Amino acid sequence: MGKLDGRVALITGGARGQGRSHARTLAAEGADIVIGDACVTFPHVPYSGSTEADLQETAKLVEELDRRCLIRQTDVTRADQTRGLVEAAISEFGKVDILVINHGIFAGGVPTWELEEAEWDEQINVNLKGVWLTCKYAIPHMIENGGGSVIMTSSMAGIKGFTGFTHYVAAKHGVVGITRALANETATLGIRVNAICPTAVNTDMMNNQWAYSLFAGGDPNATREQMLEGTAGLNALPVALIEAQDLSNMVLFLASDDSRYITGLVHPVDAGSFNKFP
Repeated sequence: MGKLDGRVALITGGARGQGRSHARTLAAEGADIVIGDACVTFPHVPYSGSTEADLQETAKLVEELDRRCLIRQTDVTRADQTRGLVEAAISEFGKVDILVINHGIFAGGVPTWELEEAEWDEQINVNLKGVWLTCKYAIPHMIENGGGSVIMTSSMAGIKGFTGFTHYVAAKHGVVGITRALANETATLGIRVNAICPTAVNTDMMNNQWAYSLFAGGDPNATREQMLEGTAGLNALPVALIEAQDLSNMVLFLASDDSRYITGLVHPVDAGSFNKFP
């Protein structure tokens, strides 16, 4: 018997990285999975995005765990596509019990006054508007179904003011704000809402030349080893990058009845980063 037997989890940004890990972890505990992912490289993001092949691979990995997996290429900044993802989940499985709003993009490295409007809009649309739209279309079904659990991926940038990333910081602070407001709105309706705030994670978002340069002081030829020296400085515990599974363990806890009285909170999974630099 799994902790999530009979439940359905909808995960945004599930084609690879943290989302793929969440999908496999929840499926291993008995949940059927619905995944939406844009499967594109965004114009102002300095690393390659996920692909349709990534999305197909995640579905295969879930199905290998003997769970069903529905996938849809979905741009969560568009209301029609986000609504369509939720409607497809309801049509296929009849309900959504667990909503994991995991999608996100990362960019920046310049002062606030040097950001272009298009860069600002892209971060806010994906990392904040897309969160709201997912809630807008999924929450009514969860209320009708009698409740559930919502888990949102913010960031340490959602509770700290990292220099050079104002658009990303603003969006991720906004995710925390949505978490807190929505938790109050839905508490009497059987829905719990929580956010997780990771430190740097060992995914494609960090494993690229732009990130190597960023965390190695701007050297365009920086190596991954130099990047790891920089990210290690973020954390109190002696680790440079945490693994996606470390986040998935928290997602599973928040999705399950183990956390039945936990709502409206921000949960750093940060190797001591916040405590080191409050």
